[in-house]
Amino acid sequence: MKKIAVTSVLVLLVGLLACSPEKPGPVPLDTKNEQCAACRMSVSDRRFAAQVTAPGYEARFFDDIGCLTRWLKEGKEPAPWTAWVSDHRTKTFVPALTAVYTKSPTVQTPMNSGILAHADAASRDQDPAARGGTPVPLSEILGALAGKGNP
Repeated sequence: MKKIAVTSVLVLLVGLLACSPEKPGPVPLDTKNEQCAACRMSVSDRRFAAQVTAPGYEARFFDDIGCLTRWLKEGKEPAPWTAWVSDHRTKTFVPALTAVYTKSPTVQTPMNSGILAHADAASRDQDPAARGGTPVPLSEILGALAGKGNP
C-alpha cells in the first residue's frame, strides 16, 4: 500500500511539472536546417538570429531581428510567446525584453534591417560592429508587446 501511495505522489509531481506554466528558454539553433518564420530564408548566421518560444509550441526562428519585429506585430499566433535575440558579439540567445538594440549603418543583416542586439550595454560597447550605430527603443522592436512583459 505504501508503495502505491509513493508511486501516486511521484506520478502527480511529474504531471504537475509537465504542466508548469514556466516559460521555456531558448532552444538550440541548427543553422543548416532552420528557416525564418517570417521570410522563409535560411537562418544561417547566429549573430542576427532571433526566436520565440512558448509552452506547447515549436520554437519559431528568424534570420533577422527585423523579421522577428514584423512577425510579432502581425500577431498571427497569439500564444504566450517569449522572444529571444542573439547577442551579436557572443552569439548567445538573451531575452528580447532586456536586450539593447542598435541600428548600424555599416553592418549588412540578412534582411537589411541593420539591427543588432546585445545582452547589455557592456556587450554592445565591446562589439566594434555596433560603433557608430544609433540606439533603437525596445518598443520599435517588440511593438506593444514591449510593455506586456512577455516576449
